Amino acid sequence: MILPAVTLICLFACQAEKDAQPEPNPTDDPKEFYFGADLSYVNQILDHSGVYRDQGEVRDPYRIFKDHGTALVRLRLWHDPQWTKEVYDPEGAQKYSDYDDVEKAIASAKANGMKVLLDFHYSDSWADPGKQEIPVAWKDITDIEVLKDSVYDYTRNVLESLDGKGLMPEFIQVGNEINCGMLYTNASPAFPACNACDGAWDNLGGVINSAIGAIREVSNASATKPEVILHVADPQHVEWWFDNIIGNGKVTDFDIIGFSYYPIWHTTIAPGKLEENVMNFNERYDRQVMILETAYPWTTDGTDNYNNIFGGQAPLAGYPFTQEGQSDMMKDLAQAMINAGGIGLVYWEPAWISSGMKDLWGSGSAWENCTFFDFDGNAHEGMDFMTADYE
Repeated sequence: MILPAVTLICLFACQAEKDAQPEPNPTDDPKEFYFGADLSYVNQILDHSGVYRDQGEVRDPYRIFKDHGTALVRLRLWHDPQWTKEVYDPEGAQKYSDYDDVEKAIASAKANGMKVLLDFHYSDSWADPGKQEIPVAWKDITDIEVLKDSVYDYTRNVLESLDGKGLMPEFIQVGNEINCGMLYTNASPAFPACNACDGAWDNLGGVINSAIGAIREVSNASATKPEVILHVADPQHVEWWFDNIIGNGKVTDFDIIGFSYYPIWHTTIAPGKLEENVMNFNERYDRQVMILETAYPWTTDGTDNYNNIFGGQAPLAGYPFTQEGQSDMMKDLAQAMINAGGIGLVYWEPAWISSGMKDLWGSGSAWENCTFFDFDGNAHEGMDFMTADYE
């Protein structure tokens, strides 16, 4: 997800190599379609006066999502997000989206019968097309082999710990919106180059393969065999990126093509063209396809002083900024994915209601008009697209 301080636009100077062919990965077995929700903020919101209701009754938000059709919970993991404590005054007692917070969230999701998608950002803060900050602990690395080992060890240690507690995720994302790569923003000249938009496909591929190797190693000894996802923002970049990461980065051992699709931002491919594009991705790479982030506003209003990210734009034709308009948009996106053979759609932060929670840019929520809750914390009709009838 691209937050207010980060530019949305990412310029690409590289051209795809059309002769790149993926390693065969047959997908003959029919797959469940996963209605998912990124609930990464929920623990923090609950700790800072947030209250969730369903039909007027205060309830556990994980249970609310399960009862309304959510089958998959996506959770981001940051390396060492000290700032999530420091933004509070006085300083908070704990970090969020670190290992301990994610472990707690995974336990809550699984206790409510939902599967988990763990999103490794490989950063101490937000990673997206405009920013891929190197964790402080890794900033002084100068050798690509040391960097690959660091990524491998970190990934393996996280997953071994989770698996030992019966919390192995069913899906694992290597990087978040890695359009130009990972681990390159504000890098020192000596740090191994991992910016694919500068041509560093070999290093980037090596880092990704190290993470995947760690996932497969832990998976081999686990009862849960997680599927590996690679993730870029905006479906218009999928073919360029996957052609290159396969052909030039030599990354072939992954299971799912993931992309972010915010129809208000990602206008090159209109909602009506999504089905055709997803079918093409599936056929071109012989991989399953999933939308990992999407959202749409249900109102232009807000309930706090934190300016909202969406709402100032014009609504898309046929989809007014209302609860019904939000629901219709989500139903149409889900139907398009189902028609195309996609295996899931994850809504980004549908529980980011206003509370005493703070982040780097404000207090409350910059997203309360895109959630599945009204301004009193009651679940509204937007959430019910997950239990609609689909063809």
